[in-house]
Amino acid sequence: MIGTLLSALGGGLGALVESATGWVGMGVVFVYSFLIAFVLPGPSEVVLLAPIDLAGSPAVNLLGIMLVSATGKAAGSVLAFHIGQEAKRAGPITRWLRRSRFDVLEWSERRSVQLARRFGYGGLAIALSVPFFPDTISIYAFAILERDYVRFAVATFLGSLGRLAVTVGLFGGIVTVF
Repeated sequence: MIGTLLSALGGGLGALVESATGWVGMGVVFVYSFLIAFVLPGPSEVVLLAPIDLAGSPAVNLLGIMLVSATGKAAGSVLAFHIGQEAKRAGPITRWLRRSRFDVLEWSERRSVQLARRFGYGGLAIALSVPFFPDTISIYAFAILERDYVRFAVATFLGSLGRLAVTVGLFGGIVTVF
């Protein structure tokens, strides 16, 4: 039930982002990116579709969207980081996650935790730079292992910005070819 509600909310917000314009649209991009970091399932790359026109130049508008989105994701990741710090001390939360439909902790420990241990905050930034990979899982996996809020926020900002840049590069290249 909760998963269905979150999917519907995420889909509705995704549609809202795709139609967001002006400064209010930038606020929508921020809120969507904030929520994607810790609770909503869905692609964070959808912000690139927002038809925001603030500066006249498409490149400046795109850069603005990317910076606002990365800032929102970093802010949301700090909340996820706080929740992760609390989860380390909360046995019932850990047990619930292990019994959930998708064993988030087991999957995270195999993939994201390996990156965290090997590459630290740089590993988080790299994991978050992969387009269409579920970044909420990486954020929580790193949040449980790490302790530095500022470094965590910087890594999620850079990883989120990197993800959007890689997405723009991939789709820009595809459009150029076709």
